[in-house]
Amino acid sequence: MKKKKIIIGITGASGAIYAKVLMDRMHQLNEQIETIGFVFSDNAKTVWEYELGNKDYENISYKTYSKNDFMAPFASGSAQYDTMIICPCSMGTLSRIAHGISNDLITRAADVILKERRKLILITRDTPLSIIHLDNMRTITIAGGIIVPASPSFYSKPNSFEKLAATVIDRALDLAGFENITYRWSED
Repeated sequence: MKKKKIIIGITGASGAIYAKVLMDRMHQLNEQIETIGFVFSDNAKTVWEYELGNKDYENISYKTYSKNDFMAPFASGSAQYDTMIICPCSMGTLSRIAHGISNDLITRAADVILKERRKLILITRDTPLSIIHLDNMRTITIAGGIIVPASPSFYSKPNSFEKLAATVIDRALDLAGFENITYRWSED
């Protein structure tokens, strides 16, 4: 299996637990990763601290890029990053991606991934959805992106917030092409 070059964008949408579980999973899947870059929006850190009560995002062992670092390798398609996951993805970020507004590294990297016809996975965490949100999701889907609403499943009988969040993250990792050990419906 070819190792992945992956970008993780974390925005200020509520749902920092999803980002934390994704970071934990990246460590578990490390042997499948060639390189990984993290980008946080300013609000992502604020929401993380509020919702999780810590600054564990500072302990990432992977390279973290500033939201305005347009010299990051994945700001260009020539770097050949194959996958980007934005988790959680705010509706503002989704809108900017849908309309080609690359005003920070997260939206620029998403634009690059789409133009290069690679995998863009947006884990959205908002409800209810307006017609504007739905139209933006449709636009991104037509462009090749994958919308993964942060709608956890319950059939695995998760007994913690982390395990509940993992039901969404594991689906996104499956979509990204990782070999991921997780609960599978009707499998022993």
